Amino acid sequence: MAKLYAAKKQGGNRGRRIKQMKRCRYLYVLLLIPLVYYFCFHYMPLYGVLIAFKDYNIGKGVWGSPWVGGKWFGKFLTDPYFWKLVRNTLLLNIYGLLWGFPIPIILAIMLNEVSHVRYKRLIQTVSYLPHFISTVVVCGMVVNFLSLDGVINQFVSALGFDKVQFLMIPSYFRTIFTASGIWQTCGWTSIIYLASLTSVDQEILEAAMIDGANRWQRIKNVTLPSITPTISIMLIMQLGKLMTLGYEKILLLYNGSTYETADIISTYVYRRGILNNDFSYATAVGLFQSVVGVLLLVISNKVSKKLSDTSLW
Repeated sequence: MAKLYAAKKQGGNRGRRIKQMKRCRYLYVLLLIPLVYYFCFHYMPLYGVLIAFKDYNIGKGVWGSPWVGGKWFGKFLTDPYFWKLVRNTLLLNIYGLLWGFPIPIILAIMLNEVSHVRYKRLIQTVSYLPHFISTVVVCGMVVNFLSLDGVINQFVSALGFDKVQFLMIPSYFRTIFTASGIWQTCGWTSIIYLASLTSVDQEILEAAMIDGANRWQRIKNVTLPSITPTISIMLIMQLGKLMTLGYEKILLLYNGSTYETADIISTYVYRRGILNNDFSYATAVGLFQSVVGVLLLVISNKVSKKLSDTSLW
């Protein structure tokens, strides 16, 4: 009897699930669209990773090309450019992390403290706008502002100093790249922290005010601890990207005289893979970069979990 009852119950549950699926069939169709997208453009291309372990020949195809194992990885690790590429990639990301990571947090807290609604909305709109400007336009603005006849050099000249070719000096490149990145992304990133600030317990803030805490003390002892989990998650994600940096902005800003500080792994992959048709080597370098990024993500996640009990998984 118990088995018969269990079978009927299971059949009834299955029937209810089928009815529910039929009732929500249009939602499942909508869900199918992103699933197909991710499968076609994010999972199917993983097949091309095999090129990193082969001496790829377009005529022979992926399967027809001979296996070479870790030949290309060894070649990259012994490449004279290896340490320069790794150093430049890490330094650009570390600069962005040290200077760019705190600014959205500070901006969000400052906006949260503004009581004038119209003024607050104006600042938000102005800070968000650069996010919607394409990278090409941003780089064009940077080049024009920093050219010999640009706004910056006109200001420098008005102060009585000599004009400077900013984009031709290697030591200036990292500062220019980081500053333009902060300007473009800080407002949009602050939205995450503004959303997190809505969860701050207002009763605790009011109690702190009654106890005589000033604004800085309330931010330090109430607001910041309340959004610490969000900050930790964002920091973990940023640490996972320390070895990853898009090549588009670098390509638009660097030149032969700034290769020393501007050339990174992504631009190297672009040159070797697209311009020189060295597909196997470029794929191996890109795969190496991705694997290191995953390792950094896992390590930073474990460290954060031990230190603050906050993690991605």
